[in-house]
Amino acid sequence: MENPQQNPEGVYPESDWEAIIEAVLFTMGNSVELRQLAIAIGQSESVAREVTEGLQKRYEKENRGMQVIELENTFQMCTKTRFYENLIRVAVAPKKNVLTDVMLETLSIIAYKQPVTKLEISKIRGVSSDHAVNRLVEYGLVGEAGRLDAPGRPVLFATTEEFLRRFGIGSMVDLPSMNPEEEEEILHEVEEELQMKLNGQGEIAEPAAGVTEENPQVLP
Repeated sequence: MENPQQNPEGVYPESDWEAIIEAVLFTMGNSVELRQLAIAIGQSESVAREVTEGLQKRYEKENRGMQVIELENTFQMCTKTRFYENLIRVAVAPKKNVLTDVMLETLSIIAYKQPVTKLEISKIRGVSSDHAVNRLVEYGLVGEAGRLDAPGRPVLFATTEEFLRRFGIGSMVDLPSMNPEEEEEILHEVEEELQMKLNGQGEIAEPAAGVTEENPQVLP
Protein backbone atom coordinates (compact mmCIF):
# COMPACT_ATOMS: atom_id res chain seq x y z
CA MET A 1 0.00 0.00 0.00
CA GLU A 2 1.31 3.45 -0.94
CA ASN A 3 2.38 5.81 1.80
CA PRO A 4 -0.16 8.71 1.94
CA GLN A 5 2.61 10.99 3.25
CA GLN A 6 4.93 10.46 0.31
CA ASN A 7 4.01 13.82 -1.22
CA PRO A 8 3.16 16.19 1.64
CA GLU A 9 3.64 19.28 -0.56
CA GLY A 10 0.72 18.22 -2.75
CA VAL A 11 2.70 18.77 -5.94
CA TYR A 12 2.08 16.08 -8.53
CA PRO A 13 3.47 15.55 -12.05
CA GLU A 14 1.12 16.22 -14.94
CA SER A 15 1.07 12.52 -15.75
CA ASP A 16 -0.80 11.93 -12.45
CA TRP A 17 -3.49 14.62 -12.83
CA GLU A 18 -6.02 12.49 -14.69
CA ALA A 19 -5.56 9.59 -12.28
CA ILE A 20 -6.02 11.92 -9.30
CA ILE A 21 -9.28 13.29 -10.68
CA GLU A 22 -10.45 9.77 -11.45
CA ALA A 23 -9.72 8.75 -7.86
CA VAL A 24 -11.57 11.76 -6.46
CA LEU A 25 -14.67 11.21 -8.61
CA PHE A 26 -14.73 7.49 -7.81
CA THR A 27 -14.34 8.03 -4.07
CA MET A 28 -16.79 10.91 -3.68
CA GLY A 29 -19.60 9.17 -5.57
CA ASN A 30 -21.68 12.35 -5.83
CA SER A 31 -20.90 15.29 -8.08
CA VAL A 32 -17.71 17.24 -7.38
CA GLU A 33 -17.30 20.95 -8.10
CA LEU A 34 -14.68 21.96 -10.65
CA ARG A 35 -12.91 24.12 -8.06
CA GLN A 36 -12.50 21.04 -5.83
CA LEU A 37 -10.96 19.07 -8.68
CA ALA A 38 -8.60 21.98 -9.30
CA ILE A 39 -7.55 21.89 -5.64
CA ALA A 40 -7.00 18.13 -5.86
CA ILE A 41 -4.37 18.48 -8.59
CA GLY A 42 -3.07 21.86 -7.45
CA GLN A 43 -3.92 23.59 -10.73
CA SER A 44 -6.32 26.21 -12.09
CA GLU A 45 -9.97 25.42 -12.84
CA SER A 46 -9.32 25.71 -16.57
CA VAL A 47 -6.59 23.08 -16.35
CA ALA A 48 -8.80 20.87 -14.16
CA ARG A 49 -11.60 21.10 -16.73
CA GLU A 50 -9.25 20.15 -19.55
CA VAL A 51 -7.96 17.13 -17.63
CA THR A 52 -11.47 16.02 -16.61
CA GLU A 53 -12.78 16.32 -20.15
CA GLY A 54 -9.80 14.23 -21.27
CA LEU A 55 -10.87 11.58 -18.75
CA GLN A 56 -14.42 11.73 -20.13
CA LYS A 57 -13.16 11.06 -23.65
CA ARG A 58 -10.94 8.22 -22.47
CA TYR A 59 -13.85 6.43 -20.78
CA GLU A 60 -15.98 6.82 -23.90
CA LYS A 61 -13.27 5.74 -26.31
CA GLU A 62 -12.41 2.62 -24.30
CA ASN A 63 -16.10 1.65 -24.00
CA ARG A 64 -16.01 1.48 -20.21
CA GLY A 65 -18.98 0.60 -18.01
CA MET A 66 -18.50 3.91 -16.23
CA GLN A 67 -18.76 7.44 -17.55
CA VAL A 68 -17.97 10.96 -16.34
CA ILE A 69 -20.87 13.40 -16.72
CA GLU A 70 -21.04 17.15 -16.25
CA LEU A 71 -23.85 18.79 -14.27
CA GLU A 72 -23.64 22.60 -14.25
CA ASN A 73 -19.92 23.01 -13.60
CA THR A 74 -19.66 19.86 -11.46
CA PHE A 75 -18.54 16.40 -12.54
CA GLN A 76 -19.64 12.94 -11.44
CA MET A 77 -18.63 9.37 -12.18
CA CYS A 78 -21.52 6.97 -12.70
CA THR A 79 -22.48 3.81 -14.56
CA LYS A 80 -23.78 3.99 -18.10
CA THR A 81 -27.55 3.68 -18.30
CA ARG A 82 -27.38 1.09 -21.08
CA PHE A 83 -25.90 -1.39 -18.60
CA TYR A 84 -28.74 -0.99 -16.11
CA GLU A 85 -30.33 -4.35 -16.95
CA ASN A 86 -26.99 -6.09 -16.39
CA LEU A 87 -26.60 -4.49 -12.98
CA ILE A 88 -29.98 -5.58 -11.65
CA ARG A 89 -29.14 -9.19 -12.40
CA VAL A 90 -26.72 -9.17 -9.46
CA ALA A 91 -28.44 -6.62 -7.23
CA VAL A 92 -31.87 -5.89 -5.90
CA ALA A 93 -33.73 -3.71 -8.40
CA PRO A 94 -34.14 -0.20 -6.99
CA LYS A 95 -37.62 1.14 -6.31
CA LYS A 96 -38.93 3.01 -9.32
CA ASN A 97 -40.36 6.44 -8.70
CA VAL A 98 -43.69 6.75 -10.47
CA LEU A 99 -44.53 10.15 -11.91
CA THR A 100 -48.20 10.71 -12.70
CA ASP A 101 -49.38 13.24 -15.26
CA VAL A 102 -50.15 15.62 -12.38
CA MET A 103 -46.61 15.32 -11.03
CA LEU A 104 -45.07 15.75 -14.48
CA GLU A 105 -47.18 18.87 -15.03
CA THR A 106 -46.12 20.24 -11.64
CA LEU A 107 -42.47 19.44 -12.32
CA SER A 108 -42.65 21.23 -15.67
CA ILE A 109 -44.04 24.35 -14.03
CA ILE A 110 -41.28 24.34 -11.42
CA ALA A 111 -38.59 23.77 -14.05
CA TYR A 112 -39.69 26.73 -16.18
CA LYS A 113 -40.85 29.12 -13.42
CA GLN A 114 -38.31 28.40 -10.66
CA PRO A 115 -37.93 29.48 -7.99
CA VAL A 116 -41.66 29.28 -7.36
CA THR A 117 -44.02 28.82 -4.38
CA LYS A 118 -46.70 26.15 -3.97
CA LEU A 119 -49.37 28.85 -4.23
CA GLU A 120 -48.03 30.07 -7.56
CA ILE A 121 -47.92 26.50 -8.87
CA SER A 122 -51.51 25.92 -7.73
CA LYS A 123 -52.68 29.13 -9.41
CA ILE A 124 -51.13 28.03 -12.69
CA ARG A 125 -52.57 24.51 -12.50
CA GLY A 126 -55.93 25.56 -11.08
CA VAL A 127 -55.85 22.93 -8.33
CA SER A 128 -53.97 22.37 -5.09
CA SER A 129 -50.46 21.14 -5.82
CA ASP A 130 -49.23 20.41 -2.30
CA HIS A 131 -49.25 16.63 -2.72
CA ALA A 132 -47.48 16.72 -6.09
CA VAL A 133 -44.77 19.08 -4.84
CA ASN A 134 -44.22 17.00 -1.70
CA ARG A 135 -43.79 13.83 -3.75
CA LEU A 136 -41.32 15.54 -6.08
CA VAL A 137 -39.33 16.65 -3.04
CA GLU A 138 -39.47 13.06 -1.73
CA TYR A 139 -38.09 11.81 -5.07
CA GLY A 140 -35.27 14.36 -4.89
CA LEU A 141 -36.28 16.07 -8.14
CA VAL A 142 -37.31 19.29 -6.39
CA GLY A 143 -35.96 21.05 -3.31
CA GLU A 144 -36.31 24.21 -1.26
CA ALA A 145 -34.51 27.21 -2.76
CA GLY A 146 -35.06 29.82 -0.08
CA ARG A 147 -38.10 31.82 0.96
CA LEU A 148 -40.09 34.56 -0.74
CA ASP A 149 -39.77 38.01 0.81
CA ALA A 150 -43.49 38.30 1.44
CA PRO A 151 -45.96 37.84 4.32
CA GLY A 152 -45.62 34.36 5.76
CA ARG A 153 -42.25 33.87 4.02
CA PRO A 154 -43.50 31.03 1.76
CA VAL A 155 -40.96 28.43 0.65
CA LEU A 156 -39.58 28.70 -2.88
CA PHE A 157 -39.04 25.49 -4.83
CA ALA A 158 -36.62 24.70 -7.67
CA THR A 159 -35.36 21.64 -9.50
CA THR A 160 -32.32 19.78 -8.19
CA GLU A 161 -29.18 18.23 -9.60
CA GLU A 162 -31.03 14.90 -9.47
CA PHE A 163 -33.59 16.35 -11.89
CA LEU A 164 -30.79 17.11 -14.37
CA ARG A 165 -29.31 13.65 -13.92
CA ARG A 166 -32.61 11.72 -14.27
CA PHE A 167 -33.73 13.58 -17.39
CA GLY A 168 -30.30 13.71 -19.03
CA ILE A 169 -30.00 17.49 -18.99
CA GLY A 170 -26.56 19.03 -18.56
CA SER A 171 -27.90 22.45 -17.56
CA MET A 172 -31.22 24.28 -17.19
CA VAL A 173 -30.37 26.24 -20.35
CA ASP A 174 -30.77 22.94 -22.23
CA LEU A 175 -34.49 22.81 -21.48
CA PRO A 176 -36.55 23.04 -24.68
CA SER A 177 -38.03 26.48 -25.23
CA MET A 178 -41.47 27.44 -26.51
CA ASN A 179 -42.10 30.10 -29.11
CA PRO A 180 -44.30 33.05 -28.05
CA GLU A 181 -47.34 31.72 -29.94
CA GLU A 182 -47.23 28.34 -28.16
CA GLU A 183 -46.71 29.96 -24.76
CA GLU A 184 -49.64 32.35 -25.29
CA GLU A 185 -51.92 29.52 -26.42
CA ILE A 186 -51.05 27.36 -23.39
CA LEU A 187 -51.51 30.31 -21.03
CA HIS A 188 -54.93 31.04 -22.55
CA GLU A 189 -56.02 27.40 -22.14
CA VAL A 190 -54.83 27.33 -18.52
CA GLU A 191 -56.69 30.56 -17.74
CA GLU A 192 -59.91 29.17 -19.23
CA GLU A 193 -59.57 25.93 -17.28
CA LEU A 194 -58.81 27.83 -14.09
CA GLN A 195 -61.89 30.00 -14.54
CA MET A 196 -64.07 26.93 -14.99
CA LYS A 197 -62.64 25.25 -11.89
CA LEU A 198 -63.01 28.33 -9.76
CA ASN A 199 -66.66 28.51 -10.86
CA GLY A 200 -67.18 31.69 -8.95
CA GLN A 201 -66.06 30.21 -5.62
CA GLY A 202 -63.00 32.43 -5.33
CA GLU A 203 -60.70 29.59 -4.25
CA ILE A 204 -58.65 26.83 -5.74
CA ALA A 205 -60.46 23.50 -6.01
CA GLU A 206 -59.04 20.25 -4.70
CA PRO A 207 -58.22 17.56 -7.30
CA ALA A 208 -60.78 14.84 -7.84
CA ALA A 209 -60.22 11.50 -6.15
CA GLY A 210 -57.87 9.25 -8.11
CA VAL A 211 -56.74 11.95 -10.50
CA THR A 212 -53.10 11.52 -9.51
CA GLU A 213 -53.14 7.88 -10.48
CA GLU A 214 -54.01 8.36 -14.14
CA ASN A 215 -51.44 7.52 -16.80
CA PRO A 216 -48.46 7.01 -14.48
CA GLN A 217 -44.99 7.63 -15.91
CA VAL A 218 -41.90 5.83 -14.67
CA LEU A 219 -38.53 7.51 -14.31
CA PRO A 220 -35.65 5.83 -16.07
